[in-house]
Amino acid sequence: MFKPTRWSAGLAGLAATAMIASSAALAETKIRVQSVIPSKADEVHMLNEFAKDVHDLTNGEVVIEVLPAGAVVGVKETLDAVDAGLVEGGFAWTHYWSGKHPAAMLFGSPVAGAGVGIDNIAFMSWFLYGGGKELYDRLWDEMGVNVKGFMLQPVGPEALGWFKEPINSMDDFREYRFRAPPGIPGQTYNDIGVAAVAMGGGDILPALEKGTIDAAEWCCPKPDSVFGFQKVLKHYYLQGLHQVVVNADIYINGDVYNALTDHQKKALEVAANASLTKALAYRIYENGKALKDLTENHGVQLHDTPSDYFSEYMNAARASLEKNAAENAFFKEVWDSQRAFAEIAVPFWAGAQTSNASLGQAFAKSLQ
Repeated sequence: MFKPTRWSAGLAGLAATAMIASSAALAETKIRVQSVIPSKADEVHMLNEFAKDVHDLTNGEVVIEVLPAGAVVGVKETLDAVDAGLVEGGFAWTHYWSGKHPAAMLFGSPVAGAGVGIDNIAFMSWFLYGGGKELYDRLWDEMGVNVKGFMLQPVGPEALGWFKEPINSMDDFREYRFRAPPGIPGQTYNDIGVAAVAMGGGDILPALEKGTIDAAEWCCPKPDSVFGFQKVLKHYYLQGLHQVVVNADIYINGDVYNALTDHQKKALEVAANASLTKALAYRIYENGKALKDLTENHGVQLHDTPSDYFSEYMNAARASLEKNAAENAFFKEVWDSQRAFAEIAVPFWAGAQTSNASLGQAFAKSLQ
């Protein structure tokens, strides 16, 4: 009969420990994330990069599976589905949920740069170092949803949009039925007499082809070209105020998030912060390539936005921000934080950006 020695017992203990460790390593948490846009969109490409970073940082313990729009529930039910646990995660722009709380707009799409001159890079400064993240984490309780959010993809400034014919003034603009973002940015267009209609990205081209709308905005040259707006409309305006800043986020069911280990939670945070930079870097180059292709190969004509647009839209945006701040305490708290940040940061950043813009414009004109 075999009698175990201290040596053989030790080996058996090591083997058992290795088996337990191996089993633990093989255990994985799958987080299905339903997007609000089709899988071909650039935002989903970057979301998959985020998912890969999370996978690698957790040694495969956390697997994020990206589902296309409508895979589990309708686009408008995405956040509710995450809250209820019907799907573990969702991906959208937080201003989509302005109906649940008006302050969602200040995180997803602070209209006209929050009315205080904040651009997409300055917004990240406020979010990471100016108190924005702490307020963002409170947003979900204010909404009453069981969700943990991570901001992933800052974009901006978004283009004013696409038109059948050139527009030379706001009077021309008001002749169009115009796809605009949901929430306050879109409502601000209505406030200045533009017939603005909110709809999902995948619905815009069919609506243009059917004549339901006859002008539209979505984002920027690359995402716009992926949706194919250049097939119907040829007049493109880059300068817009409705979404100088816009951010796409991931939402994870609170119970699913709380069940993760501290290391896994940290991996999500690190991957999200990396995504903020990667998304900005990706967009600059991809949009540049797309704009070149649109104007050189698809007959798209690039125009400057009429000057009266800026004053009309900014005034209406400020009025909307002030109205919401007067009616909702949390909205006021977030907006006050953005304004306090802007008083310190915007004078420096706007002055520095003037040099950058002048440098870039000088080079762009030399190409013409």
